[in-house]
Amino acid sequence: MNNRVERYKQIGDVLSRHGLGFFASVAGLGRWIPFHHGVLGHERRSEPYTTPEHLRLALEELGPTFIKLGQILSTRSDLLPPDFLSELTKLQDAAPPVAASTIRTLIDQELGAAPEELFTEFDAEPLASASIGQAHAATLHDGTAVVVKVRRPDVIPTIEQDLEILQNLAMEASRRWEAAADYNLTGLASEFARTLRSELDYLQEGRNAERFALNFASNPNVHIPEVFWPVTTSRVLTLERIIGIKVDDVAALDSAGINREELASRAAELAYAMIFEDGFFHADPHPGNLFIEAGGRIGLIDFGMVGEVDERLREQLGALLRALTGDDASRVAEALLELSVMKRSVDRSRLNADLTEFMSLYRGRRIGEINIGPLVSRMLALLRAHHLQLPREVPMLSKFILMVEGIGVQLDPDFNLGEFLQPYAQQLTLSYFSPEALAKRLARSGLDAAQLALDLPERLRRLLDLVDSSGVEVHLRADELDPFMERVERVGNRLVAGIIAAAFIKGIGELASSDKNLWGRWERPLMGIGLGAASALGTYLAWTARRNKRSRR
Repeated sequence: MNNRVERYKQIGDVLSRHGLGFFASVAGLGRWIPFHHGVLGHERRSEPYTTPEHLRLALEELGPTFIKLGQILSTRSDLLPPDFLSELTKLQDAAPPVAASTIRTLIDQELGAAPEELFTEFDAEPLASASIGQAHAATLHDGTAVVVKVRRPDVIPTIEQDLEILQNLAMEASRRWEAAADYNLTGLASEFARTLRSELDYLQEGRNAERFALNFASNPNVHIPEVFWPVTTSRVLTLERIIGIKVDDVAALDSAGINREELASRAAELAYAMIFEDGFFHADPHPGNLFIEAGGRIGLIDFGMVGEVDERLREQLGALLRALTGDDASRVAEALLELSVMKRSVDRSRLNADLTEFMSLYRGRRIGEINIGPLVSRMLALLRAHHLQLPREVPMLSKFILMVEGIGVQLDPDFNLGEFLQPYAQQLTLSYFSPEALAKRLARSGLDAAQLALDLPERLRRLLDLVDSSGVEVHLRADELDPFMERVERVGNRLVAGIIAAAFIKGIGELASSDKNLWGRWERPLMGIGLGAASALGTYLAWTARRNKRSRR
């Protein structure tokens, strides 16, 4: 029988056996579900499995594509509640090891020589074996200890078939399930396919590692493994081996004389640099990917899943932070709606009411007095309640921050990420009003205006075509248009000047309300600039009004 049909039947059967028949039904798998269901293929327990546990077990049973789907969903705190997220983080991506002879053949095909020729030592027993690839310890001819990751044979066709099936199931569910409109299932399936294909390419993982190495080249407290490109392809990745103590092994850290309080601060500094300085962060910093070397240096591994914070997203997050510190629920609502990728109708009054209640929990408290974890969790729960879906980088960033806070508290029970991040949050707010940032926003506004001017003739042509096709005749002479165009120009000039003035005044107001200490240092220069700008704009408006009055005489 067709392998694709068999796979549809298998997915329907597994979901149904785990009590997830509703999802199988809305995805159009009902006809593939057998009438009689067998028992679960897992150890029986005295207490029943929960729905999140059933979901995890079903994904593990369905293999590598679905395991990766669950791992990525575990980062989507804007889509799933905490009990599902917690369970999906337990997904075990383990598989029986590939035979040593097969690994030798794969390396020979990819690198043009047997492992014994490429390495002075190659351990046929894998360090770890997952559903997509497995890792082997080896030694280069110059004595460098490395880890060789080898992708499993024939995994690509299986994953590609599953990705196509997931796309089809998402489209079917979007048609059958009314609530699917809140989640953009087809967009999520496409996004997942791009992410997984990127992870399958070891060349991309190598490039990610090199980018981190470049970003932290001047930081002696961080160790990013070197990529050895002569023995790396899209199916084989050779990285410097990092040996150290796992970051959550507190007893071993104490035995090694590592100062855990200082280590927690260094881990937080590493996170800050990734987010605020580089805009490129490790999206899976769980304890198994962090090793502490002698002397306390942090070694980071596994660069398949990364996140990026571009300038626009940084500005949007900054706007949200300023709105939160300004204690204005309506501005927070605007910032969240601007950040959301799902442009759908939202009950604004209810959203404002929920945000007002949320913000009352933190009113009058500095960020250094707030535990970041509960704040992020409450905010994400509120977003889920209003079906506001965020760009994938934001929930990934949230998980990253929560993981960093968890590691920090495990290392130092008195660690407070909010207190650590307070000066950086202030810096982010202040940078929004820097001359460079203001110049960029003005330039972007100018480009938008220029684009509008370029688009205007085409839009007018379409309007005239529409009027012509509807049989309406409009007669205008050129001399009749001149006064009209002059008035439009005058209004446009004044509007631009007014917008600039209003933006500047609003910016000064936001800075004054966001941090009294910073406002004290910037009060005189900003007030001087503001008065000068206001005078210049007033002079300009008066001059244009006088000139236009003369021209009409």
